[in-house]
Amino acid sequence: MTRVTVSTQPRSYEVLIERGLLQSAGEALRAVASGRKKVFVVTVAPVHRRWGKKLLSSMAAAGFEAKLVLMADGERHKTLATVEKLAGQLTRLGADRDALVIAFGGGVVGDVAGLLASLYMRGVDVAQIPTTVVAQVDAAIGGKTGVNLREGKNLVGTFHQPLVVLNDPAVLSTLPDREFQAGLYEALKCGVIGRPALFEKLETAEFKALRRNGADLEWVIAESVKLKAEVVSADEHENGLRRVLNFGHTIGHALEAESGYRRFRHGEAVAWGMIAAAQIAATIGKCDAETAGRITEAVLLLGPLPKVAANPRDIVRLLRSDKKTREGVVHFVLSTKIGAVEIVKDVPDNVVLEAVKELRRISR
Repeated sequence: MTRVTVSTQPRSYEVLIERGLLQSAGEALRAVASGRKKVFVVTVAPVHRRWGKKLLSSMAAAGFEAKLVLMADGERHKTLATVEKLAGQLTRLGADRDALVIAFGGGVVGDVAGLLASLYMRGVDVAQIPTTVVAQVDAAIGGKTGVNLREGKNLVGTFHQPLVVLNDPAVLSTLPDREFQAGLYEALKCGVIGRPALFEKLETAEFKALRRNGADLEWVIAESVKLKAEVVSADEHENGLRRVLNFGHTIGHALEAESGYRRFRHGEAVAWGMIAAAQIAATIGKCDAETAGRITEAVLLLGPLPKVAANPRDIVRLLRSDKKTREGVVHFVLSTKIGAVEIVKDVPDNVVLEAVKELRRISR
């Protein structure tokens, strides 16, 4: 088992990574549950059908009384209305201030259940058991919670660190290829911003081969988690260094919002955002053309992406409401070399427009 510590206040927590961990999830939770018996598993129907019995059996074996809290599946349900419905379910199920919420699902479930836990009874504990690649390498770690508004992604949220994160790579076996591939883009992001060896692994990887090689997949997950843990431990509330984790997200979030969160998986939008950021960096002289080309080729090698059909001017407009905009100025995370990035403001609109136009050209 790989154990990665995330050092946050008022307490640190661990990310545990091991194939088959779901079978012993109850035991792992018991170690951090402080004697509590009642847990509330927030999940979606597809995850519950595939893996719910195994998790609930593990909980029962560890002495927990686990109650199921189902939410609607999909990014479009990542809303305050969903949080309100789930809070009502918790109340009806008898959850009190000692409740432990278990986020069992992908990034949407983790974000929504995390926000729910941070608000219910003014804050109860949460544990994350992520079931997608993007959640295991990124979303479940670091305590960010949030829901979307019509005006943009993750505009309402909190920081609420989990008690523990349990990553079982075996649960990724049932993911559709598209969902699996989308998560690898977040791992590739980790390589660009601070793990050159991870980038080099992924820039020559074929994602179906990676699915078949359990040891390689577990290494990719662990390296991504280590990078995320280092950054979060140094900057828990995104006041400085943690902003580098937004590489690819500035334009990526705008693409998601422009399409009504229906065209792209989150990782796919980030993938296009990474290509755009690489082009912007090369255009304004932050990196050389070779680095930008390597990032673009690595993204495209991992598999096909949905086409970019957005009007470039609509994307520039949406950037103004992104969380990374400070005092009306859009901040971009741009690569300077593989393994290093820089936060840059005042990128000219025409440079951004050209980058989005290039996405449209590449995706034809």
